[in-house]
Amino acid sequence: MIKPDAVGQHRVGEILSRLEAAGFVITGLAMRRLSPEQAEDFYAIHRGKEFFPGLVEFITSGPLVAVRLDGENVCRRVRDFIGVTDPAKAAPGTIRADFGVSVRSNAVHASNPEEDVRRELEFFFPEPDITRR
Repeated sequence: MIKPDAVGQHRVGEILSRLEAAGFVITGLAMRRLSPEQAEDFYAIHRGKEFFPGLVEFITSGPLVAVRLDGENVCRRVRDFIGVTDPAKAAPGTIRADFGVSVRSNAVHASNPEEDVRRELEFFFPEPDITRR
């Protein structure tokens, strides 16, 4: 997901181009502005944590772009490609190092392979993947 901070900075095209250049295949795109209720549902795994209210406030602050990607070992590779959560600690050349400004405003979100990736994808892409036959 390209978060509201990166959308507001007009980084969507550049981020998508970098993903494609790295060999990821974009199989779905959706621009949305989440309501607080939708954000709470999307980030339900974090409900009750100290940062949850701020996370909901941030993710509802503007439009975001959901991106469904395909490729070999995509979950792990995309997380490596975007960098660690804190842009100050992210490796040079990663999305978060290049476009993030803080732990919250870190440009992108990628599903954690240990969590429910399918649930997050179906949140934005409830219809079958039309790129597959």
